[in-house]
Amino acid sequence: MLVQNRPTSKLHKKCPQTHLTDHLPPSKPLTFPKWVSFNLFKITTFSILTLAIAALFFLFSSNDSTTFLCFNSHPKKLNPIELPKISFKSVKPIADTTSVYTSFSSDRWIVVSVSDYPSDALRKLVKIRRWQVLAIGNSRTPSDWKLKGVIFLSLDEQANLGFRVLDHLPYDSYLRKSVGYLFAIQHGAKMVFDADDRGDVIGDDLGKHFDLKLSNVDVMQERILQYSRQNTNRTVVNPYIHFGQRSVWPRGLPLENVGEVAHEEYYTEVFGGMQYIQQGTSNGLPDVDSVFYFTRKLDSEAFDIRFDEHAPKVALPRGIMAPLNSFNTLFHSSAFWALMLPVSVSSMASDVTRGYWAQRLLWELGGYVVVYPPTVYRDDKIEAYPFAEEKDLHVNVSRLIAFLASWRSNKRVLFEKILDLSYSMAVEGFWTERDVKLTAAWLEDLLAVGYIQPRLKAIELDWPIPTINHADRREFIPRKLPSVHLGVKESETVNYEIGNLVRWRKNFGNVVLIMYLGGPVEGNALKWRLLYGRIFKTVVILSEKANADLAVEQAPLDQIYKYLPTIFDRFTSSEGFLFLQGDTILNYWNLMQADKSKLWITNKVPESWTAVSMNDKNLEWYSKQAEMVKKVVGSMSVHFQVSYKESSKEKSLTICSSEVFYIPRRFVGDFVDLVGLVDNLRIHPTVAVPMFFMAMDSPHKFDSVLSTMIYKPNETSKNPSNFYHAQAPAVFPWTVSTEADFLVLMRVMAAGDPLLMDLV
Repeated sequence: MLVQNRPTSKLHKKCPQTHLTDHLPPSKPLTFPKWVSFNLFKITTFSILTLAIAALFFLFSSNDSTTFLCFNSHPKKLNPIELPKISFKSVKPIADTTSVYTSFSSDRWIVVSVSDYPSDALRKLVKIRRWQVLAIGNSRTPSDWKLKGVIFLSLDEQANLGFRVLDHLPYDSYLRKSVGYLFAIQHGAKMVFDADDRGDVIGDDLGKHFDLKLSNVDVMQERILQYSRQNTNRTVVNPYIHFGQRSVWPRGLPLENVGEVAHEEYYTEVFGGMQYIQQGTSNGLPDVDSVFYFTRKLDSEAFDIRFDEHAPKVALPRGIMAPLNSFNTLFHSSAFWALMLPVSVSSMASDVTRGYWAQRLLWELGGYVVVYPPTVYRDDKIEAYPFAEEKDLHVNVSRLIAFLASWRSNKRVLFEKILDLSYSMAVEGFWTERDVKLTAAWLEDLLAVGYIQPRLKAIELDWPIPTINHADRREFIPRKLPSVHLGVKESETVNYEIGNLVRWRKNFGNVVLIMYLGGPVEGNALKWRLLYGRIFKTVVILSEKANADLAVEQAPLDQIYKYLPTIFDRFTSSEGFLFLQGDTILNYWNLMQADKSKLWITNKVPESWTAVSMNDKNLEWYSKQAEMVKKVVGSMSVHFQVSYKESSKEKSLTICSSEVFYIPRRFVGDFVDLVGLVDNLRIHPTVAVPMFFMAMDSPHKFDSVLSTMIYKPNETSKNPSNFYHAQAPAVFPWTVSTEADFLVLMRVMAAGDPLLMDLV
């Protein structure tokens, strides 16, 4: 954000010299020592003035200003900035008639700028299913650049597209991505992931991290945490605090806000469906500025900062902003107008300036920005950080935020408001007339490639903020994740046990626990509900015999999987279902890192998951089970069959004891369909469950959270606490049949959950 330059003043013409001796009375000639003594005060005064002028001159010149100080001088008036006049209704269409991709169309695009040969991260981006990668070249890009699966546009190919913005873009900068955005929109884009070629998408699945279908009923009814607007003086927040890093700040946050490290007193909520701009956080090297990069580590160290992947996403209400970047941000079509990268500010300030400009305009649509947990991982390559490229960012960002928060426009069409704001920002010196002209060209190009501008919402920005009732307040206590800055380790989590309980409940509060009790339920059902009900959405208890007073439902263990679909139907809004046999102890605090969108099972525990050979004729029971499995597999849909046959070993039967497994919401329908194929066949759960899991997904895609569980099926010790460990995700076996057994269990589990001592 460069302040407009002022014309240079000429000192020798505007500032005539004044001779100190012109006004002195006649005097006798003086020797040099006497003259110095006589004029000491005047010499000292003149010297101080000279040094002050020199210092001020140096200060201004070091800040790249062309304004020189001069008494009695007046700078020339700046040329007025012209507001372009555009007839938006008469813009002629621009069709792609020159590239080889004329007939190609995709609704999901990943746009990157490339200045070097393809990186490993870029090769991984290409493998993300259903997304088309578009690479934009510049004058530094190798002439022989290519990568299979990527659409690459060289400078020559860009020049043939006929876009107006080409006249305003530099040749050697990532700012040429604006051409890529227009090309993607021209070729059917409904979503654009603004990325760079050094970030690995975590899990290689953008749909896992972002909200892709905003019109989906579930998304529109979802409630998203939102920063409170009660403090009217707050206009900017540091979202990194929400995700567990208090002492890290994003590039573009005003430096005077760096010291604001307290977590939110409370949040409010907003319905989903309007999160048109979605900003992801980055593990490894997050989006930090040069001040942080140079002052928070040794030169030889590489940052590897981690954010809380289980923290809920958080929305920014009208009146509050946060820095946005151009390497980890998802734009929906309603915000495509916000993709334009300004050119008259430095490259390190361009995307941040764009982000604040876009957030202000987004308020006019009733849309908002949502910040998401970690979506990419970026390696810190310990390269020079261009502080000089950030100077305009640090100087003007606070003033820009204040200006945007107070800016109002009476224009009735979005594109007119956009042009009006761009003009106002140039008048205020946040960027120059170059970006006013770029904005005009950009808006015309959007219309020319078929983009339909969204309608404005009748929103009164100056109405008083309503008081937040206590019932509408939502609390979230961020974790305080370990981080090391200048040798000072911040390793504390929340300094009281209740914070952990809140965190566990946040993570599993929409997961249903289905527990099967093989022993007596009269003395144990309430205890298990007390233990696990603090963590999970609800605890459904099954047993051989029903007990209406204790809400225990009847289900035979040897066909338990056939009863699960009826439970699934009762909890249609739950995130997933975790099954647990009563002799398996769940250390829920060690499941926080598990991916709740994946299947969990003990396939990596050798004693639990085994393959039985069918060559042994003495294994009659296994042979009968294998015949039934073969019948069910033969009736499966093709995708189930392919997955199962790729995972199973030939002439063998996979057996899994199935004491604990997890089914996420996205696999519930598949599980129900597979159970239906079994029909009246009496396939044992130890055979049916692994068959279902291998048909639903490949084992190498299962989450490995249960791989380190303690599994000792042959343990005969009367004291299971001898092999219990609080660091394991689960422990088998541990039989609880008496009050004393339960008390012993609570004492050992308190090593992971100290609040359990209150239950003893």
